[in-house]
Amino acid sequence: MAFVTMVMPAMGESVMEATVLQWLKQEGDIVAEEESILEVATDKVDSEVPALYAGRLYKVLVQKGEVVKIGAPLAVIVTEGESVAATPAAVSSQPVVVRLPQPVSVLQATDHKQSYGRFYSPLVRRMARQEGLSLSTLDQIPGTGRGNRVTKHDLLAYLQHRLTTDRPRVSAAACVPVAPDDEVIQIDRVRQIIAERMVASKRIAPHVTSFVEADVTDLVRWRNQYKEDFEKREGVRLTYTSMFLQAIVRAIRDFPMINAFVEADRIIKKKAINVGLAVALNDGNLIVPVIKHADQLSLAALAREVQMLVDKAHHQQLVPDEVTGATYTVSNLGSFQNLMGTPIIPQPQVAILALGAIVKKPAVVESAQGDVIAIRKKMYLSHAYDHRVIDGALGGGFAKRVADYLESFVDWVYW
Repeated sequence: MAFVTMVMPAMGESVMEATVLQWLKQEGDIVAEEESILEVATDKVDSEVPALYAGRLYKVLVQKGEVVKIGAPLAVIVTEGESVAATPAAVSSQPVVVRLPQPVSVLQATDHKQSYGRFYSPLVRRMARQEGLSLSTLDQIPGTGRGNRVTKHDLLAYLQHRLTTDRPRVSAAACVPVAPDDEVIQIDRVRQIIAERMVASKRIAPHVTSFVEADVTDLVRWRNQYKEDFEKREGVRLTYTSMFLQAIVRAIRDFPMINAFVEADRIIKKKAINVGLAVALNDGNLIVPVIKHADQLSLAALAREVQMLVDKAHHQQLVPDEVTGATYTVSNLGSFQNLMGTPIIPQPQVAILALGAIVKKPAVVESAQGDVIAIRKKMYLSHAYDHRVIDGALGGGFAKRVADYLESFVDWVYW
């Protein structure tokens, strides 16, 4: 018999903690190997945690609503079919601690650092750097964690309080009235996370947006000509999204400073091109699955990856690793027939591109006989970028390069 301690597994790059949503098994229940025993939520996605060994759930170590660090103990499982009436003290062998492999960023996070004698987790330190908070400011924030540690929620509460107190005060009469027939909807956890991130991004990064119009007449004609053959050959639909992404990653290779992070006084230029694709969910919320190493994928591979991730997003089947690690983000506003927009940059990225709807427009076209008016298929690209590190020459130049690649798509496309 062995008492196996399950620990919180790694949940993807940059994820340092998770909140316990609910236990799917109770103390005393039999569990099978790889059977899900609890649900947890990170700031990116909800996920189930499986048992590593078959046995009986002996003891639950964390309760619903608790925040758990990666690598922290979750539960104790009795293996080899022994009764839970036995206690660890009655076992001659030492308890076995099972730890799953963790990314380098998590392993490095175990090197705990102190500031003025106070512990701050890597997550809190990173958030503070992004918000421009000094260590002396951190030391003044009340902590609700063990040993009065400052948690992520403490820091978010402080930032929200600061934002509120910095605003002009309004009288109680200015509050929004609620009539008897009004419907009051409580903001859910996912929408709260989205709201916190969007407000933080606008506060952190001075946003500038450049707009470029692209003539995609030839691209549309090429797709209409080959989409049926493409689907028969590749087993996946040829969508505009996958075609746009191939042009975007090509432009990122030309403008590598677009593919970067900002951390305090450093710019980290990322080698891997991992494109986040914003996906609207049926409940009105948003999630951003990530296409890893998108620049290394053919059009067919991009189409398969997009279809797989979008399908998993709509069925709530994404795993944490599929929503982390984005170095650049794309939002397809055209799917809602929007012409253009001003997207908000996901931190710590430095830019995001919104794709508008393709519409027919009269345009001046050069010909051998001179300028003529013709009906063309056109779309707008809205490129928002962080003006701390990107100026108009780079931000606007990148958007123009994407447009150029879309307009010349049939000359360089590869399946």
